[in-house]
Amino acid sequence: MTGSAAPAGPVLRARPGRPPWPLVLPALVGVAFLVLPMLGLVVRAPWPDMGRRVTEPDVLAALWLSLSTATVTTALCLVFGVPLAWLLARTDFPGRRLVRALVAVPLVVPPVVGGVALLLLLGRNGLLGRYLDAWFGITVPFTPAAVVLAQTFVAMPFLVISVEGALRGADRRYEEAAATLGAGRVTVFTRVTLPMVLPGVGAGAILCWARALGEFGATITFAGNFPGTTQTMPLAVYMAMQRDPEAAIVLSLVLLLVSLAVLATLREKWVNTA
Repeated sequence: MTGSAAPAGPVLRARPGRPPWPLVLPALVGVAFLVLPMLGLVVRAPWPDMGRRVTEPDVLAALWLSLSTATVTTALCLVFGVPLAWLLARTDFPGRRLVRALVAVPLVVPPVVGGVALLLLLGRNGLLGRYLDAWFGITVPFTPAAVVLAQTFVAMPFLVISVEGALRGADRRYEEAAATLGAGRVTVFTRVTLPMVLPGVGAGAILCWARALGEFGATITFAGNFPGTTQTMPLAVYMAMQRDPEAAIVLSLVLLLVSLAVLATLREKWVNTA
């Protein structure tokens, strides 16, 4: 007796049901915990006096310094972080796990520790700073360059981890096919690998830029807090909170709006893969 194939039944697709309330309640609390403090800034902001406060020279100088140094920091992290992420993801060398752990150290240590470490390395009596000062007359601490270095120290891990994850998730068959067709390693990286992981690079750059924009501890330790020279927006907020709380609210609101605007714009371009 020849068996007949059973008729295929209808394909069942899972319907999104109601989310379980044990998950909804903590999620709502988490959202409220993140949103309500920002709402407090909006409610307590001195809106009638906002225009005058925002256009003050010190505020504009701090804002420009924050935006420019965060952008330079992101560029440096891209130049050095993308190759580092590629080495960690695609090569096997002695001590790779140790290097990966060291890259992640700035994520877990207090930023002020990074500032102290940079000061001991590049200060006038530091391991390298003494030679920079004696041989070239270069003093790094308490300069705009120190702001960039402090931001780079704390922000680069965000880029490296993001790009390394994208590289590990990329399909290596395309790279192998390009190599089989005669493409060199540099060509494979620039024409095949980099385009595949570009969303990950963009996401890492966004996180890097945002972290640099909000950096405080390493900056104030290694670069100081000099208006017009090394005073970024977070430092300006800290100083204003001690003498003029309303000014601190205004500065915080400006920094929040700038961050949200840039992150929202870049997210639509780089991160949205739907």
